[in-house]
Amino acid sequence: MTEEEKAEQAARTRSKLKEGLARAERALFTRPAPKSAPAQMKFLRTRERGSTKSLAERLGVSRKTVQRYLSGASTKPNKRLQAALVEETEAEWQPQVRAQARQRAASSGGMVISCRAYFGFGPEGTSDEGRVRDVSVAVSAAHAAAILAAQEDGATQSDLHDAVAEAIADTYFRQAGGGRAGLEVKFVDVEWLNIEF
Repeated sequence: MTEEEKAEQAARTRSKLKEGLARAERALFTRPAPKSAPAQMKFLRTRERGSTKSLAERLGVSRKTVQRYLSGASTKPNKRLQAALVEETEAEWQPQVRAQARQRAASSGGMVISCRAYFGFGPEGTSDEGRVRDVSVAVSAAHAAAILAAQEDGATQSDLHDAVAEAIADTYFRQAGGGRAGLEVKFVDVEWLNIEF
């Protein structure tokens, strides 16, 4: 595998981690987020304290574009704007519900991480040889707190990947110290990943 292919593989893995955390948060919503572009614009304008200028900057569009959606003159955004509207709306939607779930996960509940990825740590020819595995683990509140803190502090995707990899390795492979303390685990090529609070 070339260096470029390794970099692409790592980027896909990190992207799946962020998507997994976002899905976990969306599952907590008690009401659905606004779906139409005008409704999303109106909601986001309230989050920007009524400022169409700051909303336009946030979405990377002109102020006139924002005003057209708010007035109802435009209703069908292009793909880039639609993606930005969905992402920004979901990031702001029901912050108290999200905060309570994060607090619960970080203080007592932990989180469940399920994934299909390549894990490796042992020599070839042994049962510990690296291979694609389906893993589902309930990670401790301490690991959940580290993952959530990294996300909230704006950690790079690489740092977030490291926090999730450490949580899985410690819980599943090292069994919280057990007989395999210090075991180095390789966690790459994530096919799918789900996180539940």
